[in-house]
Amino acid sequence: MTTNATPPSTIDKLVIESEVRRLLSIYAHNLDYGKVDENAELLAAAKFNIAGTVVEGRDSIAEFLRTNLQYHVDDTPRTWHSVSNVLIDVESTTAASSICYFTVHQELPGLPLQPIVTGRYVDSFELHDGAWRFASREIEPRLFGDLGKHVAALPEPAAE
Repeated sequence: MTTNATPPSTIDKLVIESEVRRLLSIYAHNLDYGKVDENAELLAAAKFNIAGTVVEGRDSIAEFLRTNLQYHVDDTPRTWHSVSNVLIDVESTTAASSICYFTVHQELPGLPLQPIVTGRYVDSFELHDGAWRFASREIEPRLFGDLGKHVAALPEPAAE
């Protein structure tokens, strides 16, 4: 991609990387605490691609999160998301992208603490009105455990 944007300085890169890491963390915290509306707002301007299902717009994303995840007696999915191996590319002073791994643990009565899914997030970010935001988020699940108490409908097993 050719751009006429000014290359970011070292300080700009560090600030942008910090802002991107913050967005990655906010998303995970919101998920674990059942903050559907907050994540819908966080992704309001983004193309949200969950394993091939694309959702766009605040209301559509909120509806997707409400109907495709299970929420338990404490109004949370009873999960704990960990984000690791974060790689951030600062493309300009107004654009960045990242790839990182995620691991989701879950615990409920009858379901001991265990990893239920791992994968990676592939994201792009943009500076808009002085604030960084998601421009796209692609969730690529990779390894699966027991998702029976997490997602509303279990994915079809892959053909071997």
